[in-house]
Amino acid sequence: MHEGCTVNQTVRYISKKWTLLIILELYKGDEYTRRFSELRASLDGITPKVLSERLKELEDEGIITRNVDATTFPVRSEYTLTESGLDLVGLIRDIKRWALKWKIDNLPCGEQDCKDCIL
Repeated sequence: MHEGCTVNQTVRYISKKWTLLIILELYKGDEYTRRFSELRASLDGITPKVLSERLKELEDEGIITRNVDATTFPVRSEYTLTESGLDLVGLIRDIKRWALKWKIDNLPCGEQDCKDCIL
């Protein structure tokens, strides 16, 4: 596959471990927004370093925006899905529908809308 291929370039950043799960966790937040600490708590096993790296990559790609509130201590960083990021949630839902239909028999994952999922 050619290095400049659109699919190749897109897969390069969305296929990294944690990326789609971070997007899904942001989708679950109020107004599609969550603080760094909330994301870290909801993503069991992710290290702060990896979470920071993935958030920076998603911000660079325009999938999320970062808002820093320096008026508090410690400084609070909030991350919000952009329109582009919300569009990716549709892709995650498509993956879920495919997995439930063809590959994965996961009864706790019966929620049709990932926003309502508590797992």
